[in-house]
Amino acid sequence: MAMIKLTDLIRLAGVELHDFKIHCATGSNPTPLEAFFDGAFQEWQEDQNQENFKCQQIISLIHLHGHRWLFVGVYEVLGVKPGRWKERCFTYETRPLPGLDDLIGRAIIWFEKTFRASYLRGPKYADRLHVLAILDRRMTIGDFPGFNQVLLSYRFLRTVVNQANPSWKTALSNVSGVYLVTDTKTGKHYVGSAYGGEGIWQRWCSYVKSGHGGNKELRELFQTKGKDHVMHLQFSLLEVCDLNSAKDYVIDRETHWKEVLMSREFGLNDN
Repeated sequence: MAMIKLTDLIRLAGVELHDFKIHCATGSNPTPLEAFFDGAFQEWQEDQNQENFKCQQIISLIHLHGHRWLFVGVYEVLGVKPGRWKERCFTYETRPLPGLDDLIGRAIIWFEKTFRASYLRGPKYADRLHVLAILDRRMTIGDFPGFNQVLLSYRFLRTVVNQANPSWKTALSNVSGVYLVTDTKTGKHYVGSAYGGEGIWQRWCSYVKSGHGGNKELRELFQTKGKDHVMHLQFSLLEVCDLNSAKDYVIDRETHWKEVLMSREFGLNDN
């Protein structure tokens, strides 16, 4: 059975395509998918190293895995100016075209892209964008993956907390334990613990609120590196305990992990 083309669905939604490019979004820190989950994809896309959007419209796709891509909208290009960040030379002004809400974040596209170029002339590749599936609801951060699989960038953690994602909140509110904060720019670790109250969830919410969670070492790190350095933090779990575990027990386990990782000698712990 032949799959429908993405461009056909776009036109059925009342959006006419003219001089357009296809943006195959990839990258890191943040990834485009992180930016999309955080509601910041448009801004993420507008900052470019080169004048990549010399066109009237952009069909935006985010790479998922293999040949699967997530459709995240069609944007009209309104203009371009010098970049707002040092590492970004150009900042585009765009607006999302209306009428596509039923497809944005829901349409999974099959595109067999076997080359590196990410900014493609639309007419050349449009016939190769096939709609593989349309999800029941817009893609968001997935359900809690299990305590042994927790690995979150600060941006992902912020989204989880701000959305009060039910599966994450339920899981993390019901355990105390020892967690690890890693500075991905330097590899340095901070070992912390949470006990009582809403456990790990409550503790990690404090990081979202302040960036440093009240930790002296992280506060000093941001004073040196700047507050935006928080985006380089990564959160994971080292050990989970029953929520009713004694405070002294959890702190003993925290001390154990500090010794294992030598986070006092070479990391961000100072006690």
